[in-house]
Amino acid sequence: MTAVKQPDFITVSDYLAGEEISDVKHEYLGGTVHAMAGATNQHNTIATNALGFLHGSLRRKSCRPFNSDTKVRIEFPDHTRFYYPDTMVVCESNSGSDHFQDRPVVIIEVLSDSTRRADLGEKRDAYLTIASLKVLIFVEQEYPAVTLHRRKPEGGFAIERHSGLESTIPLPEIEATLALADLYERVELKA
Repeated sequence: MTAVKQPDFITVSDYLAGEEISDVKHEYLGGTVHAMAGATNQHNTIATNALGFLHGSLRRKSCRPFNSDTKVRIEFPDHTRFYYPDTMVVCESNSGSDHFQDRPVVIIEVLSDSTRRADLGEKRDAYLTIASLKVLIFVEQEYPAVTLHRRKPEGGFAIERHSGLESTIPLPEIEATLALADLYERVELKA
């Protein structure tokens, strides 16, 4: 019987240094790295719409949006993870020279067939441990629907679902309201 080869452990500093020169983005999970697949045009349109909306809504305010080139760092007691959310809003930003953020308030992930399982499992569970996170939004690609996890004042998160192009998502946490019609602008939806 042949033993299964274990992946080499990569330190956080080696991972961050490698990401600075890499042509491919990698997520970091406690010492292992995983290359990210490219996204569809539909996925990118939704993510860009979210970023554009947030950029316009947050002008001259203390919070600001970041696109999928900025990582979020999540520190666990026994390991560190880095993910690339599609869009996030940060009100207390890291240094401008950092390549990641630690305190997102809003995270938006656009779901796809290839990422759905990880997004709604491992990543969701990790994101919900971030103390600063107030709202986690998962956006469907094929039809206008989002699932939102909103932090409750007494602790934990409440799940909300919004669907249909006439729906809006109130985001009082960042003094904004996101219309699904804006989120899905120029997106080819299934009938």
